Amino acid sequence: MPTTAQDIDALLTVRSENEHLEFKAAANRFDFEELVDYCVAFANERGGRIVLGVTNGTPRRVVGTKAFDDTERTVTGIYERIGIRVTFDEVMHPVGRVLLFHVQSRPRGRPIHHKGRYLMRVGDALVPMSPEELKRICDEGNPEWELKAALTGCDAEGVVQALDTSACFDLLVLPYPATREAVLERFASERLIVREAAGL
Repeated sequence: MPTTAQDIDALLTVRSENEHLEFKAAANRFDFEELVDYCVAFANERGGRIVLGVTNGTPRRVVGTKAFDDTERTVTGIYERIGIRVTFDEVMHPVGRVLLFHVQSRPRGRPIHHKGRYLMRVGDALVPMSPEELKRICDEGNPEWELKAALTGCDAEGVVQALDTSACFDLLVLPYPATREAVLERFASERLIVREAAGL
């Protein structure tokens, strides 16, 4: 559904910008590369909107913008640079033209970059994502490495052969059990193995 002048007026009441919303006055122009950077940051944080023609300070007001008069060309250029589809609404507000760019979220497990810079929002600033943030995105949907099974389909003999069971009990500072079953029970309780059948 297209954005209306009334929708723009409602946005003026938003108390502050956040990782999903950015206002720029951009009365005469706005740098295209900066726009792409904002799209990267919004995409990395599940999407958002960039509003041109509205002041970013409060009380917020419409000032109109002349930026990006060929908006179709602008969104095509964004896609060519970062591979994210951005849509737009051009709203003819009584005070002046307002442009809204709607940025979709990045694909699951894939951070977005522009010229090698993986960006996110921190307050009013665009900053590089930390290695931890990048890892979190790349690991989406994958189990943690330490929770993955190193070996599957083992019987009791296979577990004893694969693991240095006596060294494990030495590290746990525990006496070595008298039976193999007791060894396996202890390994299961320590979550070193997962017993999937009665035979293990």
